[in-house]
Amino acid sequence: MNLRSSWVAETGQTREDTRLTQIGATNALNPVQVRSGILPGSYDGKYRLSGFWMTNSSAMSATVSEGRAVIQGDVSQGAYPVTLPASETVTFAPGDALYNRVDLVVLRVYDKLYEGNRNEAVIEIVQGFPEQSAKAQPVPARSLPLYEVTVPAGASAGNGGIPWATALKDRRTAVSSVGGILPVEGPVQPGAYPGQYQDTPDAQLQRWDGGKWVAYPQAIGGVVPNSVSSSAQGTYTGQYRDGVGGRLERWTGSAWAPAFPGPYFNDTLTASYTTSTTWVSTLTDRAALSVTFVAPGSRQAILTFGSRIQLVGTGSGAGFMGVRVTQGTTVHRDNSDSYAVVCQSPGNISVSTTQRLHTLTAGAAYTVTAYYRTTNSALQAWFNNTYLHVVPQH
Repeated sequence: MNLRSSWVAETGQTREDTRLTQIGATNALNPVQVRSGILPGSYDGKYRLSGFWMTNSSAMSATVSEGRAVIQGDVSQGAYPVTLPASETVTFAPGDALYNRVDLVVLRVYDKLYEGNRNEAVIEIVQGFPEQSAKAQPVPARSLPLYEVTVPAGASAGNGGIPWATALKDRRTAVSSVGGILPVEGPVQPGAYPGQYQDTPDAQLQRWDGGKWVAYPQAIGGVVPNSVSSSAQGTYTGQYRDGVGGRLERWTGSAWAPAFPGPYFNDTLTASYTTSTTWVSTLTDRAALSVTFVAPGSRQAILTFGSRIQLVGTGSGAGFMGVRVTQGTTVHRDNSDSYAVVCQSPGNISVSTTQRLHTLTAGAAYTVTAYYRTTNSALQAWFNNTYLHVVPQH
């Protein structure tokens, strides 16, 4: 066995063993224990974790590449550094006749001070049980899982062996020294102290705040880059991030929202009419038209509305389109002939107006609803291509 270890064998530890295994990786798990894991790194710098990489070497065998790791024992046992300076081959037993089996490949330290009568570090296959819903066995004490390998029913060297492209499940995890940024591979584990950092597989730098991993940057004024996961929460109300499609977003305390919301628009191309001489929001064949917007910090917004109006019938009169602006049940601005658009022609006339809404409550939601009326109940006031457009003034 090529695997080297320190302070396990009662006799025979060489100076070379000691030099190979003094790896200095003690990423804290708690005040007296460290995380078990593999030291990160690759020959060309392209990969986070190449140590103990496993590839097939034959139908029922696989090669485990060289690497260094730390295996933490129980609280009183300490941490065991191990090194594999040259690759190692492991061979799997043939598959069961009826059911699949999931084997677990581990780095394991045997220490007879605590168990059995062996003192050595090994790469070992923990063979699973063949069953209908096969699963890997629990990880033994003083062991670090490397891979799960699904061995199909009937698999053997003579009938094609293990389908390596689909059979492997990587269970390796990385470890770094105290103060080092941990490259996350495998499941995310809690931090050990506030101020610890980790780098996630989607290139998100995170800091442990004592209860959760928080996306970096979290300094006041820091804009979270677009590369950070879209599911990452903000760290304080008012933080900004570069959102999807380059849209600047602001953390409200519970969700990411557009930093500069709007513009808001709603329209209808359905023509309909009214003969009411008082303001109404619905027409004969058309439901109410409205748009809701959030007032910006400036407390102002630009409102534009309009329609194509036509008067049908005999006699003279005018058709009006106005708006009512409400905040909940409170009317902020009511309909008025002075603010409305008006048409006094039997021909189709497109009319519109632009106005300023002011003294709004910042952050409050307002609704603009279109209203209509005619000055002569004998005339049908027709409205078509009707629209509402609100642009908050940021």
